Amino acid sequence: MTMKKANFFVPFFFFGTIFFRFASAGDKNALAASFVFGDSLVDAGNNNYFQTLSRANSPPNGIDFKPSRGNPTGRFTNGRTIADIVGEKLGQPSYAVPYLAPNASGEAILNGVSYASGAGGILNATGSVFGNRLGMDIQVDYFTSTRKQFDKLLGEDKAKDYIRKSLFSIVIGSNDFLNNYLVPFVAAQARLTQTPDSFVDDMISHLRNQLKRLYDLDARKFVVGNVAPIGCIPYQKSINQLQDKQCVDLANKLALQYNARLKDLLMVELKDSFKDAHFVHANVYDLFMDLIVNFKNYGFRTASEACCETKGRLAGILPCGPTSSLCTDRSKHVFWDAYHPTEAANLLIADKLLYGDSKFVTPFNVLHLRDL
Repeated sequence: MTMKKANFFVPFFFFGTIFFRFASAGDKNALAASFVFGDSLVDAGNNNYFQTLSRANSPPNGIDFKPSRGNPTGRFTNGRTIADIVGEKLGQPSYAVPYLAPNASGEAILNGVSYASGAGGILNATGSVFGNRLGMDIQVDYFTSTRKQFDKLLGEDKAKDYIRKSLFSIVIGSNDFLNNYLVPFVAAQARLTQTPDSFVDDMISHLRNQLKRLYDLDARKFVVGNVAPIGCIPYQKSINQLQDKQCVDLANKLALQYNARLKDLLMVELKDSFKDAHFVHANVYDLFMDLIVNFKNYGFRTASEACCETKGRLAGILPCGPTSSLCTDRSKHVFWDAYHPTEAANLLIADKLLYGDSKFVTPFNVLHLRDL
């Protein structure tokens, strides 16, 4: 599948370039640019620019996103994504612009670009039930185009140095289970012919190649998140008719199986192969599980009910939209909708990635990675 840049106007597309600041060579600890790859957890609006069932461009999505004055931008949450918050706290003056946005060219890209796409996965087949989406292979293809733009903007030598100072955040993998291997009926035959071990092997093989492609394009600072406890999200609880404190064992076991392989890939294999690169492993699984189990300690009222949801028989299945009911206090919910965290939860997760210890981020936190 190939996507072309959209050439039409979408309201509020310009937030990524309200402010501009070039990270000068003399600023030792400056974050040059933030490049974001992944799925709907960090999609900044790419899915607005093509036909897909996986979109968040209708209210009340974005209701707390201040740059848009509460209008939807395509983010699958009420406010900022984890990637938005991390970039902001690392000193980025504006959010990474969606690659498919009309303004994703020229000086706008020097602050960073987001290639993330709702329903996207490591495997190309992932998310096909939603129609169009950007899988990780296509996202890396798009970065290849961006990389050429940097050479034209800065010159080859400065561009290479700039890219090597930049942060590459990868948050992907959940959809490969939720919208591929675990999809009822659609994937039933695949599960008969492909064991979980084989499926995870396929994911790791593809991700290895994708990370190598980014390295070959001068990426050197990587933050790679593992898969969250997807068996505990409201969607899984709803379709499996579970109680508040219950989670789907199979979904979580698959996530843990993949996560173990991912850690070996990052902390052993790639670390040894690419000695001039830095790979930070973000333990998203334990971060989310800590929030889900100990939600009251963090000031939340619930970690099982979505703030924005459809009532009745389809509760927890349909996406957040204009006909959904909305909770009265979004800061008291871990989950915004059936799949995605609220900005309040994203803030807590981002802080632990930025400043946390080895329980959640190894071998060091993201702030340290920026300063290398």
